[in-house]
Amino acid sequence: MQVAGFLAPDLAAPGQRHFWDKIRQMRAAWALESRWSKDQILEAYLNLAGFRGEAQGIGAAALGLFGKTPDALARDDALLLAALLPDPQADAGTVARRACAVSHEQDCGRFAGEAASMLGPARSLALDPGLAPHLSDRLLTKPGLKVTTTLDRRIQTLAIVALKRQLQGLGGARARDGAVVVVDNASGDVLAYVGGIGGASTAPAVDGANSYRQAGSTLKPFLYAQAIEKGYLTPASILDDSPVQLDTASGLYVPQNYDRGFKGPVSARSALAGSLNVPAVRTLLLVGVDPFRDRLWDTGYRGLVEDGEYYGYSLALGSAEVTLLEQADAYRSLAQGGRWSPLRLTLDAPHTAPRAITTPQAAWIVADMMADANARAVTFGLDSALHLPFWAAVKTGTSKALRDNWCIGFTQKYTVAVWVGNLEGDSMRAVSGVSGAAPVWRDIMLSLNAEERGTPPPRPAGVEARAITFARAIEQPRTEYFLAGTGQSHIAFAPDESRRPRITNPVSGSVYAIDPDIPHDRQRLAVDVSGAVTAHRLWLDKTDIGAADSQPEIIAGPGTHRLRLTDVGGRVVDQVMFTIR
Repeated sequence: MQVAGFLAPDLAAPGQRHFWDKIRQMRAAWALESRWSKDQILEAYLNLAGFRGEAQGIGAAALGLFGKTPDALARDDALLLAALLPDPQADAGTVARRACAVSHEQDCGRFAGEAASMLGPARSLALDPGLAPHLSDRLLTKPGLKVTTTLDRRIQTLAIVALKRQLQGLGGARARDGAVVVVDNASGDVLAYVGGIGGASTAPAVDGANSYRQAGSTLKPFLYAQAIEKGYLTPASILDDSPVQLDTASGLYVPQNYDRGFKGPVSARSALAGSLNVPAVRTLLLVGVDPFRDRLWDTGYRGLVEDGEYYGYSLALGSAEVTLLEQADAYRSLAQGGRWSPLRLTLDAPHTAPRAITTPQAAWIVADMMADANARAVTFGLDSALHLPFWAAVKTGTSKALRDNWCIGFTQKYTVAVWVGNLEGDSMRAVSGVSGAAPVWRDIMLSLNAEERGTPPPRPAGVEARAITFARAIEQPRTEYFLAGTGQSHIAFAPDESRRPRITNPVSGSVYAIDPDIPHDRQRLAVDVSGAVTAHRLWLDKTDIGAADSQPEIIAGPGTHRLRLTDVGGRVVDQVMFTIR
């Protein structure tokens, strides 16, 4: 009769307890008896009965309450589940007493603790760590569908173990979620797809591998590759890592480095390997925002649906949103000599012919820059989680307000992409790209290359090597790589004296607001100039405010003001307009 009620809910609707309702239920039960065996009726009952909360059926109950499949239940487990059936919402004491009665045993002391553990708040769904539940949800789109994925069970398992170990070490108060994607470079097959591991997550069902998150510094390799490809830069080119203010439609854009410090003149190699922000923005000024946005789109970043003006200069620092799967595919293209093709998740997915996006020479040079442990030592040190005992190109990234950690890198054979963060979007605590995602990346890479160590990819034709030195010894002599015909042996940069004198702060068009709660004489505006400014003077409106190299601080009243820089003959060599409100 209960199975009849499960199969036809109108026979067991709340309130239907009258004599005729029971007769209808009995008639339905007789119909079942005439067609089904007792074993079939019992099987249907176990698959339809409600056990606890939303757990319907023995399969859901066994997984949800014990982390096991029904065939793995011990006798005590089965007794406790049977004790739940009369009242699925009963407390632990009641369930323990019922289990004791069903067991017909004299000593039932153990049931109290077992029932409390089964129903306690710490109990959570425990799936086989070799499974990929997030990928299953993505691929199984209709009932009865069966697909064969490209996943490798061994690699999937080691990715889960590495991510789980790191998240447990960080603790839920610092970071709760993570995701891992491992790709075979040659075939494009996804060998591991970990969308999350549960644990302390507050959104365990969300697929972290396919969620759009802010990219941080992980887009910089493609920016430098484009600049090198176009001939705007070489790895030895000097970039100025110093404060810069850019006038945009929405106001001043003032990029900062992660450590809030500036390194001065640095090579492009050191700027990329050390993930310096200001040099990346200066590189974007060379390449152009729209061409860079288009290059990212061609490399598979399909979340960039707006034009370059929408992202602005912050695109160099990863203001766009990307998925971990897109990241893995884009970095794989660098490992494949700049050729991009979509990844494969199932064995029946077609092999798409790769498209040439970045030139093989630029892709190889950028990979060499990312693999240079010496170049990134100033920022990350020589013994960080990015250092491996074999060749690997790697880049980390941290998004605004510490919401996302990335670490993506590749050897000749594999690309490994890791994300760590909080899926709800809140900031992490005391976690950076090298301390959050990088240890997971390192553990997986070491496991993948335990038997066959990664080796540097062969240098393509069109790339030449030169022994170089730097003027003023800003960096150590080294062997550097150039596009054929662009090599140099001695790298020098323009000294301040050779630069055109100009005002660098304030930026023309700036608007400043006076705070009424701060004393007026404490609200001074610093004036900065660059270039050879000896014997030059600064004028605020019609007032001489002193020598240009004296770094004056000015107080200006409300209104529009003109700041001029004049040479020894009184000729205006630069001027800016700014407003005080």
